[in-house]
Amino acid sequence: MASANFVVRPWVETPAPTLAPRNQLPLGQLLLEDGAVDPGNLLKASVMRARQDSRLGQILLSQGWVTSDALMRALSRQWRTTVLDPARTPGDPRLIDAVGADVCLAQAILPWRRIGGVTWIATARPELFADLIPALPASFGQVRMLLCNEDDIQAAILASRRIAMIRHAEMRVPAAESCRSRNEARTGRIALGAMAGLALGLWLVPVAVLSLLTLWATVSLLAQSALKLLAVLATRRVHAEDRALADDLASGRTARAEMTGPLPVISVMVPLFRESDVAGKLVGRLSRLDYPRELMDVLLVIEASDRVTRNALQNARLPGWLRVVEVPNGPVQTKPRALNYALNFCRGAIIGVWDAEDRPDPDQLHKVARGFHFAAPDVACLQGALDYYNPRTNWLARCFTIEYAAWFRVILPGVARMGLVVPLGGTTLFFRRDALEQVGAWDAWNVTEDADLGVRLARRGWRTRIIDTTTDEEANCRALPWIKQRSRWLKGYAMTWGVHMRNPRALWRELGPRRFIGFQVQFLGSLSQYLLAPVLWSFWLLSLGLPHPLREPLAGVWGGYAIPALFGTFVLSELLSIGVGMWAVRADKHRHLMAWVPSLHLYFPLGCLAGWKAIYEVVVKPFYWDKTAHGIYDAADAVVLPADGTVSLPVLGQIGDSRPRATPMPMPMHETIVLEEGIATEIPVRKSA
Repeated sequence: MASANFVVRPWVETPAPTLAPRNQLPLGQLLLEDGAVDPGNLLKASVMRARQDSRLGQILLSQGWVTSDALMRALSRQWRTTVLDPARTPGDPRLIDAVGADVCLAQAILPWRRIGGVTWIATARPELFADLIPALPASFGQVRMLLCNEDDIQAAILASRRIAMIRHAEMRVPAAESCRSRNEARTGRIALGAMAGLALGLWLVPVAVLSLLTLWATVSLLAQSALKLLAVLATRRVHAEDRALADDLASGRTARAEMTGPLPVISVMVPLFRESDVAGKLVGRLSRLDYPRELMDVLLVIEASDRVTRNALQNARLPGWLRVVEVPNGPVQTKPRALNYALNFCRGAIIGVWDAEDRPDPDQLHKVARGFHFAAPDVACLQGALDYYNPRTNWLARCFTIEYAAWFRVILPGVARMGLVVPLGGTTLFFRRDALEQVGAWDAWNVTEDADLGVRLARRGWRTRIIDTTTDEEANCRALPWIKQRSRWLKGYAMTWGVHMRNPRALWRELGPRRFIGFQVQFLGSLSQYLLAPVLWSFWLLSLGLPHPLREPLAGVWGGYAIPALFGTFVLSELLSIGVGMWAVRADKHRHLMAWVPSLHLYFPLGCLAGWKAIYEVVVKPFYWDKTAHGIYDAADAVVLPADGTVSLPVLGQIGDSRPRATPMPMPMHETIVLEEGIATEIPVRKSA
């Protein structure tokens, strides 16, 4: 499928579109003449349009101030063309293929029919139509414009190209950089060979094998500690620069940088799966956002087979700025696959991701818009911080909150500042759309798609910045679900490392030496620490006066310095982790957790179980997505409903009417529409009410 970014080909002479003389009356006046809009609402919409990057019709629709049919009638008068109803007479699917279904959806166009040497194309954005002509295939020849509702365009494209779109969502990432091309048989043989070799080595030469494992575990521990220390120092420099800039702004030595130009449309995808307790509260959480509603494009992404979420949404009242995208079934059912599919329906040039249980800061989208406005051109992603709203639930929740505070408040900002690969979090991510599509978006077969995407962005020369905004989530407070969630993350880390190390020379060339080494420490070093932790823990037996198989060999090789040096490494590593944790929770919000930071020493052993479970699943079921249940220890959130009680529940990704309804609308199931090819002799016209 073609990319959603048009490439203008100036050397191809394309006939100009044939357009009737445009009505000089503005759209607002035509709507007033039709009695389709209240004058006061039109005035407010005009003011909003002057300071925002949004069309007048989109503003009126998002606010519920005009109906879709009334807007189409006014646009047909303004542009002196016909409103197409593709449900009555479907178009030619071959024309859609010539442009690309993803391009058609992104640009809200429907190549409809070719009649008498003229290609008729319907659009929902007529003011942009002339700019699209140079990028259309030269074979289209003379082009003429029709009008069509954007929902109808999407339904028409899905009616004929749904299967192609879902296959494209599964294959967006090149095979060489995707988990889907892994050799299952070879992976199994390697795993069995490694386990057999380890068992045989422990039987024949146990001291030598234990020595090698101890050496590697110690080296990875030192590398991880060094990276952590460097990240802390880099983060401190970031904070010092921020304070200096704030002082300069306060004293007037530096001019305050303000955004110029309109705010952008931001599309945010929220993947949902079996979220019976969360889906209803999600609207209330997102309603706290203070970004202009006409510039918010929030998509709830659900699976076609997920009846739990469908039933929950059926009784929820959804505002006009929130849509539902239904993802068809396929060979895998993963979050990245759903995101790839839903990306086709996003309207914004900035693409974000939230999780189902997220509660973002009210000003988060404003910070994102400002962040991209002032960011360097090579900044493709803005990553916000994740936090938890239930740290007092139990000990596991406290430790989870401390760990995330250290990661998002200390380690990750330092890693980004040093220019290393940033393993992205799965939520509060915002991308420039062109950069996201350039790298192939998400790998549908990777269960830690966020970290993999961070690596691919770095390989293409893009950078990630950490912005000062927080999204609160629900901490995983039960041991077994915690292990399952962590095993999925570690399995994804292992698969990501394996995929990108298929060609180490190419990875070295694209990342450079410093980032390549950092990648090894971040991924392979982290996995090694989880898997080989028992080897290092075993040395604590010596502190209890118990025997250890390596005590004599170490003393024989290194004299009396080996054991003290090893214990010194352990203690310094623990002290560094405690220091980072305490610094991360020093603010008022989590200061009560400082006394619990030393208990992380007892928290991380759970990760060892998760690590070995992850390695087992890498071999046995690599694409299995171990779902984390949410809504167990939820914060009290009120669902915010529209004042008039109306419901706007557009369902994209399935065939059916998606216009606003006045009462709750159950989601229709799939229905099949078979398109018949033929030559149209006249243009079908939507009958106005």
